[in-house]
Formats: sequence, C-alpha cells, structure tokens
Amino acid sequence: MEDANIELVFVPAPSIGHFVSAVGTAKLLLQRRPQLCITVLIMKMPLSPDAKINSYIDSLIADEKDMNPRLKLILLPEDLDALKGHTDRISFFHAFLDSQKTRVRDYCVNEFHKSSSARRLAGFVVDVFCTDLIMDVGEEFGVPTYVFYALGAAMLGLHLHFRSLTDDHGIDASGFKDSDPDLNIPTYFKPFPVKLLPNLPFFDLSTRIREVKGIIVNTFFDLEPHAIESLSNHNSFPPVYSVGPILNLNPPHKKKKNNQESEEKQIFKWLDDQPASSVVFLCFGSGGTFPEPQVKEIAYALERSGQRFLWALRKPPYPGSVLPTEYSNPEEVLPKGFLERTKSIGKIIGWAPQSAVLAHPAVGGFVSHCGWNSTLESVWFGVPIATWPMSVDQQANAFQLVREIGTAVDIKMDYRVDSRNPKINSPIVPEIVSAKEIEIGITSLMNQYSTPTSVRTKAKEVQEKSRKALEEGGSSFNFIESFFENVMNNLK
Repeated sequence: MEDANIELVFVPAPSIGHFVSAVGTAKLLLQRRPQLCITVLIMKMPLSPDAKINSYIDSLIADEKDMNPRLKLILLPEDLDALKGHTDRISFFHAFLDSQKTRVRDYCVNEFHKSSSARRLAGFVVDVFCTDLIMDVGEEFGVPTYVFYALGAAMLGLHLHFRSLTDDHGIDASGFKDSDPDLNIPTYFKPFPVKLLPNLPFFDLSTRIREVKGIIVNTFFDLEPHAIESLSNHNSFPPVYSVGPILNLNPPHKKKKNNQESEEKQIFKWLDDQPASSVVFLCFGSGGTFPEPQVKEIAYALERSGQRFLWALRKPPYPGSVLPTEYSNPEEVLPKGFLERTKSIGKIIGWAPQSAVLAHPAVGGFVSHCGWNSTLESVWFGVPIATWPMSVDQQANAFQLVREIGTAVDIKMDYRVDSRNPKINSPIVPEIVSAKEIEIGITSLMNQYSTPTSVRTKAKEVQEKSRKALEEGGSSFNFIESFFENVMNNLK
C-alpha cells in the first residue's frame, strides 16, 4: 500500500510544553515521509490558565498558510455546557477532555467515513493525558492508537512501572510514600529516591497506556541509553520510539509589542558585552515564581558568588489567578541596593526568550526548574544546569541530570511547590532554600573546569550527540523509520 493514502491524526494535550513538542513531532514525521498527511486536532481549553498556549495556537493557525501543506490544523469547537459544575482544576480538565472526545469522533466521521477522500486513517497519535479517552475513538474506527510522551524515557519507565504494579499486582502506589528511601526502577540504573516521586495523581493518568501500539518519546538514545534499552527489553510494554530532541527553536511568527521587542534587544545587547561562557542564566519556566523571602535569598547568593548573571524574575500570580506577572519595579522584592551593587555584573529581566538566551555564547550555566523541554534545550545548546525543580516530573529529571547523565549540579533536588495539604486542599508553603545553598550550587556550576568528568565537558559531549541523533543514520532517524514500519504493519 502506498504512503500517499496514509493519514495520522494527532491529538495533543492543551498544555504548552506538550502541545509544542507534539506539533514539532508531526512536522518531523512529515519531513521523513514526503507523502504522509497529518491532521492536528487542537483542543483550546476555555478559561485556560495557560495564556501562553492559546497565544501559540493563535499564532500557529495564523501562520498555517506558510506551513507544510500536508499538515492540517483543526481547531475543535468548545462545549461549555459540559464543563458546568466542575470547579476544581482536575475535575474541570477531565470534563473538558471527555467533551472533546465527541468532537474528535465527529471530525473523523466527516473526514473518513462520509467524505470521498482517498486518504486512509492509519491511527491516532495522542498525548499521554488523552490516551484513555481517545482510545475509545480509535477502537470505534478500528485503527490503532499511539501515544506521544512529551517527557523523558526514564520518566516513561517510572510511569509504566507503577501502572504495572497496580494492574498486575494490585499494589497501590500511595504506599510507596512511606516505604524505603530508595526504589529500584528499571529505567534508572541508580536507586531512585522515594521523595522525588511525582505526586500520586500522576500515576493515575493513562490507565490504558500499556494497550497502545507504540509510544513516541521526546528524547534520544545517547541521552537515556539505559532507560530506552530497559523499555525495549520489556515484553509487556509497547514498543518505544525515541525521536527527539524535538525543540521549538523557530516559533510561529507573533507580532511583538514595542516594549517587548525593545526588552529583547536590551537582553542580547547586554549578553553581547559579556565574555564567553561567563553568564549564569536563571529561568524557571513560564509559571515559575518565588515568594519575596526566597527572591532575597537568590539575590544574596548571586551577589556573594560574584558571578555574572541574567535573571528572569517573575511576580507570583495575583489571588484567584495562576499566571505570573511582571514586576513594574523589581526593587520592591530585592535586597536594598542590590541592583546598584550588581549593575556591572548582572541584569534582571521579566519574561525571557529562553532558547535564544541559551544559544548565546556568553551563557555558561543555567539554573533551571528542569522541565523536560528546558532540559532538552540545555542539552541542545550544551549548557550545564544547576537543578532547582518545582513540580510533577521535574524532581526526577533533576535526579537523572545530576546522578545519571552528569550534565548538572544540584541546588535543591527535592524542592516542591505542588504539594497540597489534603485536609485543607491548599498549597503547602515550600521551604526557603538558603543563600548559602544557592551560592554553592551556582559557584560549582560556573567553576567547572573542562576535565573529562566535569558537567561542562559532559554537556558538550551530549550536545554533539543530540545533533547527530536527528541526522540520517542517527538513532532518532532510525527510530522514526521503525515507527513507520509499525504504522504500516498495523494497517488493516
């Protein structure tokens, strides 16, 4: 059967990190199979707390005419009535996904059952968050479901391990919080600390993930060889295809406000004046903020370290909101006189064009929350990390970077802002990381000499391997070929 008749339908999650890498994966697959078609069904979450994803979606749709003509973007309609009565975020999210299942089915009925199109639906590629819902649609149409996993292979192994314990042995994952301090997880070659496990609801996602025909992972073999080999050797898990790193280095065109464009120019003008690899860049993702006492500790650490720094400092959300804002005057939360005393070595900014900053030759270190996309960007640009995770998979990513991959040093690996007191359902205020701990981490990161065992040397080695993975004959290139063999073998 010719590839000309084959179409995959992508269903990404309405989360910026997952959505961007899923669209990037779709584009990569189209590059490898010139006659393949892909439709991306976009779920735009109403009242979304993540304004960034809605802005990205709007820009992507506006630029559709400039994209590959075989990539089609379909914005699914909303069903606000289905969301009434759901007040907490988890319930709201599940109700939203359930309402979108009907929209996905309706689209496929119109496109592949009622139309005279010669295209043949070969399967769904769905985000791990959407697996359980969309698998029902796939079964109705008699086509396989594949998962797109936007996190790393080791984390996938952790996810599958706990699903296996629950499904095959009836073991409740909640019991592990009070178990031995370390666990033996097959995708980690060192004992995994219990205190770094994601919050327990994470393991309730995708109860049917082991039923899918394959899992596409945004990673590459030389970054996580042990994890990928472990997954590949497990007979009860679906085949895994590491096709990354998938990065958003060329985002859709978006008209910038004059002040934002001016701020970007100032950032890069300042970086241009700094020596090579001399600047530590502090950035904690689109939602990463700290209370004032912690901001002051970071400032004390930077000043005492004497390191050149570029710090993306965001203001915590207002009550009733989840979106960070910008400080009109950062001095209100910084130690008195800090900006004046550090003006020759440092710069405070708000929102940062992260990948562009990491690409600048002046940047020699990255203090990061260790989100997987940020991790892959640091790998791609060869910038070592000082880890300061906050939530979900980030503590596990920090452990992997420091203890297994070797491209990072630790500041506070078990830091959390997503813990909740079940009795009052409110966030537990995280502990304050001291200026001394932060200073030690930053100094260790920036004073790494290029010895064979340094994180800086290791970061450069992995950077080179990340580029080769996507080249013809590279590991990710070959995994893409294997994925297509899987798709063709599952055609009926």
